[in-house]
Amino acid sequence: MKIITLGFILVLAGVLLLIIGMLSMAYHTICRSGAGEGETTVRGGGVIMIGPIPIVFGTDVGALKVVMILAILLMIAAAILLFILPLRV
Repeated sequence: MKIITLGFILVLAGVLLLIIGMLSMAYHTICRSGAGEGETTVRGGGVIMIGPIPIVFGTDVGALKVVMILAILLMIAAAILLFILPLRV
């Protein structure tokens, strides 16, 4: 597989993930609007990748676990793209 083809596939996968995320947020917003006036909690987290080093932050333990798994997957993907893939070309 050529590197340009892989790049297009990765960009397409990213766009699809964005669309799925937006549709998921819209669906949950519509479902919650009819639920009434209940107490809601906000959870969240994020990861900032500076090279191969992830900086992880979050509001609770559950969000941190998800974000840490995401950071590990991103580090593995970066290692594959930077080290293993160029050896095959």
